[in-house]
Amino acid sequence: MIIKTAEFLMSNSDVSKCPKDVLPEYAFIGRSNVGKSSLINMLTNHKNLAKTSGRPGKTQLINHFLINKNWFLVDLPGYGYARVSKTSKRQFQKFITNYFEQRQQLVLAFVLVDIRHEAQKIDLEFMQYMGENRIPFSIIFTKADKLKPKAIERHVEAYMQELLKTWEETPSYFITSSSSFIGRDEVLAKIDATNDEMNALRKS
Repeated sequence: MIIKTAEFLMSNSDVSKCPKDVLPEYAFIGRSNVGKSSLINMLTNHKNLAKTSGRPGKTQLINHFLINKNWFLVDLPGYGYARVSKTSKRQFQKFITNYFEQRQQLVLAFVLVDIRHEAQKIDLEFMQYMGENRIPFSIIFTKADKLKPKAIERHVEAYMQELLKTWEETPSYFITSSSSFIGRDEVLAKIDATNDEMNALRKS
């Protein structure tokens, strides 16, 4: 996929105010400081499309970016401050769960994970939430330039083994680096292929 146009459309915290277009949406989410804004800028080949900051948690709204006039990239806030209620039900920022549970245009979510670290409880809990609610997602491992190839293999294998403790099969995943453009073509190809599948279904 070649990104010809990428433009910011709107920000809000109310899913009912998201764009009314029926264009497919691909949501990007992860813990604070996972490198989400840098990844979005790398994917779209725009240095400042998504605002980067040294302060974690800068994204506090649902941000819609219109890509190539035919799909939306959705930048969601980090879920680093999950709360557990008295009934032990996992809860994240309410408008994040509202988005995932109510937004019919959502086609696929990308859950970002820092490849340098072992599986974190908050990430595993969020993926469990996605699975329980049957929300399709892929994992994007970020900051791959910080590790050597063999270490990347070990870390990914360990992560998949951790997931298999509670999942029958693991979701698809991508290895990326915003500074080295690693994984850019693969992630965009996944979006492109998914869009093609949806178009074929609509025509059938």
